[in-house]
Order: sequence, then C-alpha cells, then structure tokens
Amino acid sequence: MNVEIICIGKLKEKYWRDASAEYAKRLGRFCRFKITELKESRLPENASAADEETVKHKEGEEILKALKKQQYVVALDIRGTEIDSEKLAARLDRLMTSGTSDVAFIIGGSLGLSQDVISRADFRLSFSPMTFPHQMMRIILQEQLYRCFKIIHNEAYHK
Repeated sequence: MNVEIICIGKLKEKYWRDASAEYAKRLGRFCRFKITELKESRLPENASAADEETVKHKEGEEILKALKKQQYVVALDIRGTEIDSEKLAARLDRLMTSGTSDVAFIIGGSLGLSQDVISRADFRLSFSPMTFPHQMMRIILQEQLYRCFKIIHNEAYHK
C-alpha cells in the first residue's frame, strides 16, 4: 500500500522532524510512505474573512494538484467522523483488501481545508473536536497510522 500525507507547511523544529523521521522509518515496514509538504500561504496582517478564504482557496488548489486521480483521500477535518484506532485500522485493511493501493491523508494549514478539498475527500476524519497545531497533527497522524498497521498485522503495541 502507498500511504501519503499531503500537508501545508514544513516541520520547523528539530524535535518534530526527528519524530516524523522515526515514524516514517517504522511505517516503512508496512507500506510505501511519503510526505508531501506544500507551501503555506501567508496571511496579511489584520486579514479579513475574504483574505482568509483566499488563502484557504490557494492552499486547496495546491493540495488538489498534488493528489493523484486514483488516490483514496482522507481529509483531516474537525467536522469529520471521530473513530478509534481499531476502526481506522479496519478501514485501512478494507481498503487494502478491496484493491485500493493509494491512500492520501490531507492536513490543511492553520485555517483548515477549502471546500474543494473537503468535496474531493472520500472520508473526513476528525481526531477530536479540539484544534491542534498542524505540525503536531502530522506526528499524531503518523503515530496512528503506525498503530493501525500494527493492529492489522496482529502485532503488539502499547495501549
């Protein structure tokens, strides 16, 4: 299975980059894993609602360009469906056994995802009704993907 995280922005701090690299290495046992970092659009000072929509639209266009036609798209969206690790693992397992070999997880920028990206998603996943920094969310997602593959392969992982 090919698993890609498409995200807005880069990991700035070394500790986030180190954590991401560690989970990427662990995930390499189970799938072809890739992270695609897209440029973050800057908001002008004292941005209006229209400025914010423009930024979300620009970032959304870049995300949509990065997607492949055949990818199953999971958008991380606070208004999405909350599921536990076992259900996420079961969803990934069903995708693999049904012949879906490309999955993309989308993490938007600080303003979230454009409606166009939400519309393209095959599934909207919420980790919590709380908001997390997108750098932290990338690590949380990588950890959960690793946990999912451990569950799928009936391997022990701490609870």
